Amino acid sequence: MNIKIVCVGKLKEKYFKDGIAEYQKRLSRYAKVKIVEVADEKAPESLSSAQEEQVKELEGERILSKIKDKEYVYVLAIKGKERPSEQLAKEIKDLGTYGHSDVTFVIGGSLGTSPAVNKRADNLLSFGQLTMPHQLMRLVLIEQIYRAFMINLGSPYHK
Repeated sequence: MNIKIVCVGKLKEKYFKDGIAEYQKRLSRYAKVKIVEVADEKAPESLSSAQEEQVKELEGERILSKIKDKEYVYVLAIKGKERPSEQLAKEIKDLGTYGHSDVTFVIGGSLGTSPAVNKRADNLLSFGQLTMPHQLMRLVLIEQIYRAFMINLGSPYHK
């Protein structure tokens, strides 16, 4: 299986990089994992609604340029569907079983994702209504992907 994580912005903190690298290494036995960063737009606190939409559109175009037609796409969104780890594991397993070997996860910028990105999504995925830094969300997401593979293998990791 090929897993791609498309994210807006660069990862700066070494401790996040180290954690993500550890899960990428663990996952490498089960899937090819690629992280693709796209540039973020400057978004000062005092943007109008129209300016916010423009930022999301520009970032959205960059995100969409990294997604191929054949990829099954999860977009992380607060308004997405929450699910327990076991259900996400089953979904990932079923995708592989039924011919979707290219799965992409999208983490938008600080303002979220554009309507075009959400429309491209096959699935909107929520990790709850908590607000997290995008760098931390990358680590949480890759850990959950690893957990999904461990659940599907019957590993005691999930206990």
